[in-house]
Amino acid sequence: MPSMLTMHAIIVDNRSPERSLRWQEIARPQPAPHQVLIKVAACGVNRMDHLQRMGHYPVPDGASPLLGVEVSGEVVACGTQVSQWQVGDLVCALLDGGGYAEYVVADARLCMPIPIGWTLEDAASLPEALFTVQNTLYDHAHLQPGESVLIHGGSSGIGVYALQWLAAAGHPLYTTAGNDEKCAACLQLGAKQAINYQQHDFTPFIELAGGVDVVMDMVGGDYTLSHQRLCHTGGRIAIIAFQGGRHSEVDLGLMLAKRLQLFGVTLRAQSTERKIRMAQQIRQTVWPMLEDGRIKPMVHARYPMADAEQAHHALLQHRHVGKLLLLSKGAA
Repeated sequence: MPSMLTMHAIIVDNRSPERSLRWQEIARPQPAPHQVLIKVAACGVNRMDHLQRMGHYPVPDGASPLLGVEVSGEVVACGTQVSQWQVGDLVCALLDGGGYAEYVVADARLCMPIPIGWTLEDAASLPEALFTVQNTLYDHAHLQPGESVLIHGGSSGIGVYALQWLAAAGHPLYTTAGNDEKCAACLQLGAKQAINYQQHDFTPFIELAGGVDVVMDMVGGDYTLSHQRLCHTGGRIAIIAFQGGRHSEVDLGLMLAKRLQLFGVTLRAQSTERKIRMAQQIRQTVWPMLEDGRIKPMVHARYPMADAEQAHHALLQHRHVGKLLLLSKGAA
């Protein structure tokens, strides 16, 4: 039984070849002046967690070495400079790390209230996805009203919320997914067209639709050249991952002729100040959509936090539609 000074958390065993995940008792963090201590109800599982586990995603300076970048839970302590939250408040939060644990500290300015109508657990599925969309499509790609968007991985934990958000905002949306069931789900979430990339080349479908203004790409590899051809003049291609390979061919002639922008975007490395501005914009723009039902929870499966290994296995199977969550309750 953990004491007031300890907690259980998932630890990566770097001594084992598979870097196994262990549920261990460790010291409980204490909030700095600008932080709150959250008793974790649920934590979102993201691909970066697996990459970090395997040593392929460096932890930012000063961040917790523990996995997990988004949680929901109850505020149980506040730093001396925190005025916007009180003990007992229920929040969801974007983290630099540390979410795979019974308790975690979070910057108070990156905490948000649980949307009306949402469960405490389901709210843990929101921060990473919403901040990624805000950072990628609005802060970097400068998405304008009515512009069309191609989103790869529409059934992913990020994709399911990106589709709902942009559909509610009135954008024509196109997406790809790995099977017909996932494509059907994407259509229900607001996509105008969803292409099964296991069976079809997506490019003729987008060409027939007349091309797009913006691409949110988590594939990279051979897709990059196709995106240049599919983008309208002035189009933007935002790369947030490279699951299809880190090397791509770029047609500089197309870049110049169509005045295209091709850039990479990461969220975790953004400054706290930028994340605070994102949080403010998300609260203003997206929270009404969450609370009036235009954006609905998309949680595929829930696992006890102690079974994080099972959740990572499910993540790598790519069969889920929406988010995978780890639940702190009953994990011990």
